[in-house]
Amino acid sequence: MDANAWDERYAASELVWSVGPNQFVEAECADLPPGRALDLAAGEGRNAIWLARRGWEVTAADFSQVALDKGRTLAGDVDVAWVCADATAWSETGAYDLVVIAYLQLPAAERREAVRRGFAALRPGGTFLLVGHDTSNLAEGTGGPQDPRVLMTAEDVLADLAGEEVEVVRAERVARFVTVADEHGAEAERTAYDCLVRLRRP
Repeated sequence: MDANAWDERYAASELVWSVGPNQFVEAECADLPPGRALDLAAGEGRNAIWLARRGWEVTAADFSQVALDKGRTLAGDVDVAWVCADATAWSETGAYDLVVIAYLQLPAAERREAVRRGFAALRPGGTFLLVGHDTSNLAEGTGGPQDPRVLMTAEDVLADLAGEEVEVVRAERVARFVTVADEHGAEAERTAYDCLVRLRRP
């Protein structure tokens, strides 16, 4: 989807994503010392706001101005820099201690561009964290995009950074448990599969 389509999706509901941070972003970043962070393809800013509340100086970038406006409202007096920008065209290099890309839904070539640009934005010693819908979720999991072109594996993300010097902290498939209505209308717990890639830039 292009920016206009995402604008329409964000405008159609109060919140597309949850108010709180993604569970994997929270777990992986909780012990990092605050510095300067970039939430690339930030959507409504749930991860950016959480980081800012923990003392980070945060830039939240997304190509949907509607999403950013909603994030700014959600943030209230929490200080976040909201920037309307395409993740595949981000050009700030060597500027951040942390770059987060969470659930970016792009075909492989565009994803590769965003991943490489996000990684390039890191300072030496910085952390790169990507969480996305795993390819296996289509057949084995629940929810998430049903277009295989925008799904990925940890191996795909590592391949996106071929030629870069990286220190791999984690690169694997992870399970996320979600509550859905079953065929009888009762609540049931199902498993969604994500890929998680955490890297350090030497």
